[in-house]
Amino acid sequence: MVAMEFGLIGKVIGHSFSAKYFNEKFEREGIDARYSLFPLESIDMFPSLISEHPRLKGLNVTIPYKVEVIKYLDGLSEEAREIGAVNVIRFIRDDNDGILRLKGYNSDAYGFSESMKQVLSSIGFEPDKETDRPLALILGSGGASRAVVWSMRRLGFDTQLIGRTHRDDCLAYGELTPELVYGAKAVINCTPLGTSPDVNAAAPFPYEYLHAGQICFDLVYNPSETMFMKICKAHGCTVSNGLEMLRLQAVGAWKIWNE
Repeated sequence: MVAMEFGLIGKVIGHSFSAKYFNEKFEREGIDARYSLFPLESIDMFPSLISEHPRLKGLNVTIPYKVEVIKYLDGLSEEAREIGAVNVIRFIRDDNDGILRLKGYNSDAYGFSESMKQVLSSIGFEPDKETDRPLALILGSGGASRAVVWSMRRLGFDTQLIGRTHRDDCLAYGELTPELVYGAKAVINCTPLGTSPDVNAAAPFPYEYLHAGQICFDLVYNPSETMFMKICKAHGCTVSNGLEMLRLQAVGAWKIWNE
């Protein structure tokens, strides 16, 4: 029996990168721990999971629970509170009263920001945060998109959410104009569309208005080149997948669990 347990909660998580990453890390570094996958049909199952696994020290959170899990937590980091989504939970047991408290963090923002900085550097582009804030179109309106919006604004971009239906803060795909798409500097896919095995799927975006000089970033990492990336690359855009973001958010999660 291992001394510590970590894991991932989500709905469909068989494709997870995290289990392989962390279990290889534990074996390589001689850490007495195990990382497990905990698929939950409903977030209502979360309290039972916690009670059934007393050796849990930390969890990652993925689609679709990055927002829903917050109601079960005892506190949030400043970043997680500002973003409004959590992808890392730290288990803290008080030495005085023995009470377990769960605190939510967001390492997606760190992983995405560092990855996007690499892409911007590769094309020699640096936004002027004071005078010229280029536009980033964010596809999807879930927990991952919240971290991306938060990060892009701090990198010097204005942002516009795009989703299936119109909201006050979100345009529907059908409302996108040629001028808006053509004038954007970045398009970022935060939906799971195109994830293996459904590799031919892509967001219903008007790709025909894309052009060279734009950045198209897909948070999906499996396959390594998604349909979104293939279409955008065919229009001359600089493309990137989410693998480096995923690696960096895992590094960030480990730091959080070991504070």
